[in-house]
Amino acid sequence: MLSRRLVSIGLIAFFLAAAAARPSPAAPPGSPTSDPRLAGAYRFERDGWVYIHLEGSPKRIGFQHGVLLAPEIGDLLRVIKPFLERSTRRTWAFYREASEKMLWPGVAPEYRREIDGIVAGLASKGIAADRWDIVALNANQELPYYYVPWLDRREGKTPTSHAPGNCSAFIATGSYTADGKIVIGHNAWTNYIVGTRWNILFDIKPESGARILMDGLPGVITSDDDFGVTSAGLVITETTITQFEGWDPKGKPEFVRARKAMQHARSIDEFVAIMLDGNNGGYANDWLLGDIKTGEIALFELGLKHHMVKRTRDGCFYGANYPESPRLRREETTFNPRNSASSPNARRTRWGQLVARHRGKIDLDLARRFEADDLDVITDRREANERTLCGRVEISPRGVPEWDWPPYFPGGTVQSKVTSAVLAGRMALWAEVGHHGSDFLTGPFLAQHPEYNWTRGLIKDMKAAPWSRFESGMDTVGGTAKR
Repeated sequence: MLSRRLVSIGLIAFFLAAAAARPSPAAPPGSPTSDPRLAGAYRFERDGWVYIHLEGSPKRIGFQHGVLLAPEIGDLLRVIKPFLERSTRRTWAFYREASEKMLWPGVAPEYRREIDGIVAGLASKGIAADRWDIVALNANQELPYYYVPWLDRREGKTPTSHAPGNCSAFIATGSYTADGKIVIGHNAWTNYIVGTRWNILFDIKPESGARILMDGLPGVITSDDDFGVTSAGLVITETTITQFEGWDPKGKPEFVRARKAMQHARSIDEFVAIMLDGNNGGYANDWLLGDIKTGEIALFELGLKHHMVKRTRDGCFYGANYPESPRLRREETTFNPRNSASSPNARRTRWGQLVARHRGKIDLDLARRFEADDLDVITDRREANERTLCGRVEISPRGVPEWDWPPYFPGGTVQSKVTSAVLAGRMALWAEVGHHGSDFLTGPFLAQHPEYNWTRGLIKDMKAAPWSRFESGMDTVGGTAKR
């Protein structure tokens, strides 16, 4: 009798543990409030990341997105409104109006339905946000940092903001990698108000196009810092072109083109064609693209007037916000390539050193080390700052004035991702939240730098977390994959 009781207790404990490991459903199973639109959708959290699985039609994907990330979307909207008003001198009403009158006509029907689905999902959770709030949130890069300076100049004003120079990334293949196949890595730089909330991993299974595993922001339908793998065999990332100037108000929104390219492109050529179609100059980038089906990689530099594509099956491309094309640099930017101590130039030099030193050995381990690298080539010391691949501007007395970041500005690397052809073939990647090996804590920072007291209530702690492996179809914290 005792043994039977022990067996029964053991079975109960087993099933309770199994239930605890399941992903958080949008509504309790069997609940009278369960919505059929949420079928198959779920979320879980691990090592600082929020992983969400979305599937179905555009409107259904949007609804699931809005429901599963309602608290995070509400929080991002809360902080981004005052941040943009302070940094660009433009109100949220301005961004809403630009979203409605300028951007919405260029949003494809598929993504209109997804955006409206997000709004419906938020409403079901009691979050007050409408279509124009979500469009403006999706355009949180192209409107403040491309449209606003263009508009400022047209109005005869000194621009209040400038195109950012964020992120350090690379892609390698052929004789540069340990197995001859593609390896890719990227770390995202941004202000810590937005950046500490850039911790969503989206697993999207749409009714048409490729399945996507990408990082991103809550409420945003594309990666936005643009790191993703797709079931079409593409691996994708980018770094912005710093000090870029250009905007076409009649073009299609960049966030729409970037999402469409990630979802519907089946090759590097198709990706390039989608991004060029209706190019508005928003979020001008050096795209680093790879096709694991062929082993080919590409550097696709996209401005407004000019673009170029370099491609190879044996080489390495890297990005540090440096405009590669002399013509684009000369005609569409104010960038100075001769200032060796600037952030883009110093990081570009460091990329060259790392690639030359490790040619033929690059693998996932080295990719993680590259994205965490903290060597300053100007001082030849390991001291993370605005000149290191993994950057910390909040400890730099120089800041980055060309990005409108004054001394000790709270910004820098907020997360990193890497993958390989082998991993991407399984729709998987490794990701790390925070600045590698060190925490950003708001209390000590604001005590030391009271000039940033205006960020109080907007900024939050960013704890460094370990590298963690994620895969499309994961349905538990433990990592079971069900495609």
